[in-house]
Amino acid sequence: MDLQTIKNRFGIIGNSPSLNHALNVAIQVAGTDLSVLINGESGVGKEVFSQIIHALSARKHNPFIAVNCGAIPEGTIDSELFGHEKGSFTGAVDSRKGYFETVNGGTIFLDEIGEMPLGTQARLLRVLETGEYIRVGSSKVQKTDVRVIAATNKELLEFTQKGKFREDLYYRLNTVPIRVPALRDRQEDIIILFRKFATDFAERYKTSPVQLTEEARQALVQYPWPGNVRELKNIAEQISVLSQDKTVSADQLRSFLPHQPVNRLPVLAGAPSGPAGADFANEREILYKLFFDMKKDVNELKKMFFDILQNPSLAQHAPVYHADGNDMPAVSDYAPAPSIPGTLPATGAPVIIRNESGIQQHEDIDESLSIIDKEKELIVKALKKHRGKRKDAALDLGISERTLYRKLKEYDIENL
Repeated sequence: MDLQTIKNRFGIIGNSPSLNHALNVAIQVAGTDLSVLINGESGVGKEVFSQIIHALSARKHNPFIAVNCGAIPEGTIDSELFGHEKGSFTGAVDSRKGYFETVNGGTIFLDEIGEMPLGTQARLLRVLETGEYIRVGSSKVQKTDVRVIAATNKELLEFTQKGKFREDLYYRLNTVPIRVPALRDRQEDIIILFRKFATDFAERYKTSPVQLTEEARQALVQYPWPGNVRELKNIAEQISVLSQDKTVSADQLRSFLPHQPVNRLPVLAGAPSGPAGADFANEREILYKLFFDMKKDVNELKKMFFDILQNPSLAQHAPVYHADGNDMPAVSDYAPAPSIPGTLPATGAPVIIRNESGIQQHEDIDESLSIIDKEKELIVKALKKHRGKRKDAALDLGISERTLYRKLKEYDIENL
């Protein structure tokens, strides 16, 4: 059976190379009993590939069942897959056959296999390796002949490294991998798919199919389609039902597409909202301003010491510390170094000392790196600068006057 016949039979639309490759792999592996792992994002049509493999296999006249592992509670998935005995757990009023028993000789499609609990994974591995399983609450080993096709939208190899998925089961399932491409990776098929969906909905709702302008077609292709083919089908139905015009422009099309905001700014997880969130943002702005000032000071110190290395005569002078409360020196201002012990300024800047022998030495004076101390220091400076006017100080700090008032009480700072 050729590729186009398969597409027509299963309603597959598109001719992108990545899609054709995935279909060819499915056709080739269908005639074997090998396990298959289908990878792909949600909405790309992974179940259709499992149906193709079953329909082209020697098991095509035997049962096929699709099981969503993520939709079955952890406490009951073992019973669903392998069955249980009467009285094996609360509510087990009768014995029950599991899927591996009822589908014996056929194919079972395990969708979202990455959601399967680790305990159930161990049971599944035994079925794949020996064809044996045990009902919940029983000690009798039973045999089954079922072909397993699994699918996932997760990266199972990463799950194995994190201990969320058994590595031996991963390699047992991944005998033949098939990767179904996302819709954004087969852009040449988007317009064809939309036209097919629009025609189908027009027939269903007894109306003429909608058409897209050239700009609208470009907008349709450029949209990222996080929901893949399923999302495209939903959009086509919305436009077919709700559009007043049968020729849809780009602006009209965008009104149906979900807004995709692009946020390239850093986000702090867990930031509160409302008034508390505003205070949080204001405090964060203080810290950002503090860090930028510290970076500027460090760069100035680097430049100062680079100048000293280039011109050693500058080492005879220490930086001038201004009397306005600014402890950081201006790089261009130099004065004779203090000679009285204990009169060195409280700063973390290394000070060059010349001893009697003329040998230069460095003395590192510790400076507090506490963010709270720096924030308090910045607030005091702002109040001094604006002579105690809180409104002006808050504006200079980039925070609200209410936040400044709270900080004054928190740090016990008297109004200056």
